[in-house]
Amino acid sequence: MPQPRPGDVLLIVDVQNDFLPGGALAVPDGDAVIAPINRLARAFTHVVVTQDWHPRGHISFAATHQGRAAFETIDVAYGRQVLWPVHCVQGTPGAALASPLDVPHAQMIIRKGCDSGIDSYSAFMEADRSTPTGLAGYLRERGAARLFVTGLATDFCVAWTALDGRAAGFEVVVIEDACRGINLDGSLARAWADLEAAGVARMVGPDITA
Repeated sequence: MPQPRPGDVLLIVDVQNDFLPGGALAVPDGDAVIAPINRLARAFTHVVVTQDWHPRGHISFAATHQGRAAFETIDVAYGRQVLWPVHCVQGTPGAALASPLDVPHAQMIIRKGCDSGIDSYSAFMEADRSTPTGLAGYLRERGAARLFVTGLATDFCVAWTALDGRAAGFEVVVIEDACRGINLDGSLARAWADLEAAGVARMVGPDITA
């Protein structure tokens, strides 16, 4: 199994209060990713963290669309959009990184979903598939070639991030015990199939040592 090399990056996706038990959009067992991520982080010199960071009235919120309910799907200008409960609103406690997350050496935080009219699952590209976050350029400037992806949720933000990382030319490994999924209408199985088809590797965290 791969061990971290100089220049490898641990990417921690959206470990925020609203995605943990009791949060506005809680991922089942979402808090279980924190201990594995904290342990893994000690093996990496380079750590990048992402945050969902939505303005009020964001297009992805069911409450923004009169008569719509959470988890419905609608058509918007850039394609199909799942409607979510209001979550990770900029500056709120729910949008904050989980306090038990212990990665003081993280060198960058990517905030995504900041445009009220575009959702963003991927750490690399907004959901319109044309607006970059700048992460790919940052990683290339730092000489990164391989990304180890963890966080929430496996079938949305983790999967989209991993797929876009591959499309950007990086080697990508998803650490499955440091992720948890929502599994909305079979989305988890589809995500793993898409990741495998794209050449994203899959492993468990205990195979990595500092």
